[in-house]
Amino acid sequence: MNDAENLAYIESQHKVSREYEALCKQCGKCCGIETDPCANLKKSESGRYYCATYESRLGRQVTVSGRVFTCVEIREVVRKGLPNEECGYGR
Repeated sequence: MNDAENLAYIESQHKVSREYEALCKQCGKCCGIETDPCANLKKSESGRYYCATYESRLGRQVTVSGRVFTCVEIREVVRKGLPNEECGYGR
């Protein structure tokens, strides 16, 4: 694969990732809102949840109670099952 093909592949993967992430309804359930939420999970004025450190979220994180966990791509979470019936990733 040459540099141009490599770049095109990387760009296509970023596009697919953005499209997949756009399915999120920002309910907070994937991030533990109903149990012990990630310390980076915040609630907007509109009532939707978001990650305060989204761009650097993957890897070691801490919950509100201090439990250490590893944040993973949403695809890894969904493979184990949807967090609720209305989850946008269920399509």
